[in-house]
Amino acid sequence: MTNKLYTRPFLLLCLSHALFAGSFNMMIPELPSYLTSLGGEDHKGLIIALFTITAGLSRPFSGKLADTVGRLPVMYIGTFACVICSLLYPQLAFVSGFLALRFFHGFSTGFKPTGTAAYVADIVPDGRRGEAMGTLGICLSLGASASPPLGSWLVKQYDINTMFYASATLGVLSMLILANLTETLRDKQPFRLSLLKVGRQDIFDPLALPAAIVMICCYISYGVILTLVPDLSDHLGVENRGTFFTIFTLASVSTRLSAGKISDRLGREPVLKASAILIAIAMITFALADSKPILYLASVLFGLGNGIFSPAINAWTIDLGDPGRKGRAMATMYISLEIAIGGGALIAGWFAGHLSGVFYFAAVASLLGWVYLTWRKGF
Repeated sequence: MTNKLYTRPFLLLCLSHALFAGSFNMMIPELPSYLTSLGGEDHKGLIIALFTITAGLSRPFSGKLADTVGRLPVMYIGTFACVICSLLYPQLAFVSGFLALRFFHGFSTGFKPTGTAAYVADIVPDGRRGEAMGTLGICLSLGASASPPLGSWLVKQYDINTMFYASATLGVLSMLILANLTETLRDKQPFRLSLLKVGRQDIFDPLALPAAIVMICCYISYGVILTLVPDLSDHLGVENRGTFFTIFTLASVSTRLSAGKISDRLGREPVLKASAILIAIAMITFALADSKPILYLASVLFGLGNGIFSPAINAWTIDLGDPGRKGRAMATMYISLEIAIGGGALIAGWFAGHLSGVFYFAAVASLLGWVYLTWRKGF
């Protein structure tokens, strides 16, 4: 393998991932008010939680299939789930139908990122793994930052169904780009039903456990943010609910590449410790936000912390995991991600009336990630 990173397959994968991120992030700021309009205001915590439950449940399957059938089929399944669910939201415009779709929509992030991470690990130089994950994260962030304001604008100018169809279109474009990539798994197996039978060895890579623990501690905050910030934006008079996502993601983009490179030079754990502190400070700032400027400051801080965290945790997972089971290692880390986001969302939904307390809880959880990394280094 050469030391070249920015190859045609890598750049195409980044573009596909940006469109994929745009597809499912586009609707997030509008979903709480949409569910309320359907009569499901009491179920706001389930918007993210149901999505992450399915994503987490599907990770063992996506990890195993990525290591057997191939990286590309797994990416196709995830992107196709985005397209189908986006097309069905307008058809199932009632509370139970909406919640069922949120559950099935989770298959998208249960499959696509797992296949993408394994594909990246196959094609990039080992010594530039952090940089590669940072670049991929930038592309994901760009898609995630551009799409929420666009989705909110489409809702205001047209209607929410237009937003859903736009989301499906981005998913289709992502799939078309994948068609230009070549499979990287060397010893592919034809699909058979027995491959859907997963055991403990397929669900969990014990070597990746440290990354999973840190992910849970630091990413509870993300589930809290996704659930509470749209309503907090309304409360503070922010006209476009996607504004937070744009600010947060642009701040995240500004640190991802440099953080990835630094983690390649200095190690993953010092970078992760810095990000855990920054995420905790951001959560405290959200708890204190009583004006738009404070909300925007919190958004910037959270984006910076997340941008530092993401490439380092992805690269660390691959470093720790079994080299012959990259898909399983990434699935282990992503399962912990879904547990964190889903748990954070449920807690935020249950205790939405105690806004500041939920943000403080997320800050403490992130600090526990710092404590674990410090303790682990000491031993």
